[in-house]
Amino acid sequence: MSSSNDSPPEQLALIREMVAEAKAKAPKAKPRTWRGAAVAEELPVARVLVNKGVLHLDRLFDYAVPAELSESAQPGVRVRVRFGAGSHRVHGGRREGGGLIDGFIVERRAESDYDGALAALAQVVSPEVVLSPRMLALARAVADRYAGSLADVLQLALPPRSARAEAKPSPAPLPPPAAPEPGGWQSYGSGPAFLRALATGGAPRAVWTALPGPGWADEIARAMAATLASGRGALAVTPDGRTAARVDAALTALLGEGRHALLTAESGPEKRYREWLAVSRGSVRAVVGTRAAMFAPVPDLGLVAIWDDGDSSHSDDRAPFPHVREVLELRAVSDGCGFLAGSTSCTVEAAQLVESGWARPLVADRETVRARAPRIRTVGDELLARDEAARAARLPSLAWETVREGLKTGPVLVQVPRRGYVPRLACERCRTPARCSVCAGPLEAPDERDLQCGWCGRAEPSWHCEECGSFRLRAQVVGARRTAEELGRAFPAVPVRTSGRDHVLDEVPERPALVVCTPGAEPVAAGAGYAAALLLDGWAMLTRPDLRAGEDALRRWIGAASLVRGDGQVVVVAEPTLRPVQALVRWDPVGHAVRELAERAQLGFPPVSRMAAVAAGRGEVVEAFLAGAGLPPDAEILGPVPLPGRRGERSPGERALVRVPPGSGAALAAALKSAQAARMAKGVSAAEAVRVRIDPPDIG
Repeated sequence: MSSSNDSPPEQLALIREMVAEAKAKAPKAKPRTWRGAAVAEELPVARVLVNKGVLHLDRLFDYAVPAELSESAQPGVRVRVRFGAGSHRVHGGRREGGGLIDGFIVERRAESDYDGALAALAQVVSPEVVLSPRMLALARAVADRYAGSLADVLQLALPPRSARAEAKPSPAPLPPPAAPEPGGWQSYGSGPAFLRALATGGAPRAVWTALPGPGWADEIARAMAATLASGRGALAVTPDGRTAARVDAALTALLGEGRHALLTAESGPEKRYREWLAVSRGSVRAVVGTRAAMFAPVPDLGLVAIWDDGDSSHSDDRAPFPHVREVLELRAVSDGCGFLAGSTSCTVEAAQLVESGWARPLVADRETVRARAPRIRTVGDELLARDEAARAARLPSLAWETVREGLKTGPVLVQVPRRGYVPRLACERCRTPARCSVCAGPLEAPDERDLQCGWCGRAEPSWHCEECGSFRLRAQVVGARRTAEELGRAFPAVPVRTSGRDHVLDEVPERPALVVCTPGAEPVAAGAGYAAALLLDGWAMLTRPDLRAGEDALRRWIGAASLVRGDGQVVVVAEPTLRPVQALVRWDPVGHAVRELAERAQLGFPPVSRMAAVAAGRGEVVEAFLAGAGLPPDAEILGPVPLPGRRGERSPGERALVRVPPGSGAALAAALKSAQAARMAKGVSAAEAVRVRIDPPDIG
């Protein structure tokens, strides 16, 4: 009896012992400590990049690899690790505790350089390899270039994971297509040779000034198709989803479905990740996309292309703020592939690539340009002053006539500056921008007080124009909204359509209509294009407080005028003697960029120099940071000065610009990154935080 009475406790004890033994042999990841679990026999250490985007933690950390995770814990996969536990929290030779955080395995090692106890990998999130050695090297180069952290760059480079997308297999890759015909490239002197070089495995680099009209999308598609014909991959980055869709359609029409991926935010997270995986797995070898696509893992890259590199959308608004053009330049060098920067205009940076010999120009001859470009007419202040219609309706007679004639055959485009364009001070007589006599920064009159420099903050009490000697300044702008209203009232029988920030049109019909839009939101006109265009309030475009105001105004004007038929007419309301207006009349964006580059070289402006913006809530914080940053000896500090705030609001802080000559850019970025990392390691309050941006797009 006693034995029968004792058997249930014995069985329970045996069951508990078996369960405990099973748990010891195969621990689950819920606690994610892997306490007591054996480590991998081979390469038991994983070097992990943790997803902490702070500079003082911008390094790799070693973790022990549990034996159960050894097979899936391969370099390049996503993992979860515990981070932040103190060295005193050690159990059984394993560090425990800390918060769970995402990361990537960079490599497996036989032993660690760290002498203390290692924490174990908590979990392999997915066996999908998403971080290749080439991607890691590119991300590190971008982080160093922009004084940022590797984790922040990878946040931009790698899309969020979708388990459903990973579970679906990618299609089998298609064989290389045949090399395409030159098509529209025949209009450019060395265009066919550029395509042949790509099709035969070459790596040509070109700055391409595209002819007006819709043909540029097909020409990008043919360049990508020629690269695919060589058995290599191709990547094209556009400023927005609308232009990406045009290249996507052109590439599909040329090669059919299944040969390329479209990576845009409009696709949605799951579809975008599925497309990204198809590229990473080698199913497709071509990518068309917006800004984040600059990091697309295209295998055996043969061509990187950027369209409209002057568009502000190409500069990322998240740390460390990389620019697409410069990332693609890095990829062209590291991968030994071709490079194509295309636009209907030409940026100063693109002109510098040609002048340095890094890239070759790809342009059409002047006769072809004149045949394709619409006629440009200007309306300056003198004509406006004599024009009764302009004084009454704030629109010159020439513009009225152009609209009336254009509406007889098709739609008319009306471009108006977007709200928020604040004009820069300039000479009232000759329109020369007012600049500081010390650093050549833009002069400002905050709260209508005395003049001071927007860069170095020095007062300029005795300014006069160096061109004409005038002492009078101008900063008034004609209202764009009222001008558009006047057009609508003048043509009541004609529909008026608007395209802007809140609602951007992709295309308008070929029938007569007034299409009023802000720069960059111009829809394409079906058929042959617009019959005419008005480019209004040129003064507002040209006098923004920005170094790139003239270049950007010309780019916006040419972008709009390129949508007009070759036999159409464009009227620009701006002073005809100004350099950007003259470049528009001659349709010579390259000449404008070359002259602008020469002028910036004389004044020490980017891109000839490198600049960094350092901002904080108070000027003394900026000064203290720069004093201890160990800047290069040839660095020049301008400021700090108050940052511009919204009208009626206090300034959001103060900013200094640090300028260095060519060759010292890397040293400047390294010094600022090191100083920022040291501050973060000590811990600073939000009020004392310092913001660093290399090559800021808006320096005044």
